Parts: sequence; structure tokens; C-alpha cells
Amino acid sequence: MNNAKMWLVVSPSVGVPVFLGAVAVGSFAVHVAVLSKVSWYNDYLSGQELGSGDEMAAAALVPDVDTAKASYVRPLENGNQEVTVIMPDGTTARAILQPNDVLASAGSPSLLVAD
Repeated sequence: MNNAKMWLVVSPSVGVPVFLGAVAVGSFAVHVAVLSKVSWYNDYLSGQELGSGDEMAAAALVPDVDTAKASYVRPLENGNQEVTVIMPDGTTARAILQPNDVLASAGSPSLLVAD
């Protein structure tokens, strides 16, 4: 036992119940925290189908804002893609998406040091 000298200061009849009590309190606190954050537990307690309360949680995540009505992607000749988005007011916005290029490698000549 690594901490055997501890029992010279704290009596085992006091230390063991205090240690086990601390473990029990910590475990209870973790379970309360987890069950208060999940959505299905309230459904289970009220006898409803699990997941039926998720609609309200999902609705709270999405604010009431106007979003784009549609978007279209068109490939270009050079490998890029043109994205056209139709905004809620009817205007359009365009973006050009370029493919990722490798900008450096392990054997790049600019990284080598001459002797």
C-alpha cells in the first residue's frame, strides 16, 4: 500500500466511511448532472415515447430568421465550382469555390539548407 502511513494520522474507522461517503456524493452529483442535461429522461419519467420532447429543443436552436430559398452549384472548366444562392428577398449571390492546393511539402526546396 503506497499511502500506508496515512492510517497513522487518520483512524480507519473514520477514514474509510469518509472516503466511501465522498465517492457516493461524487457519483450522485455526476448522475444528477448527466440526467438533467439529456432530453429523453423527462420523457421517460412522464411515460411519453422517448425523443418526443426533442422537437421543442430543436426549435429553440433554430431562430426565426429568413434563410436562402435555394442554391445551385455549377462546375467550371478549371476545376472550380460556382455557387449561386437565391436570397429570401429574391436577390442572388455568387461564390467561386476553389479546390485545395498543396502549398508545401516535406521535401520543398525552400526548406532545405545548403551545406
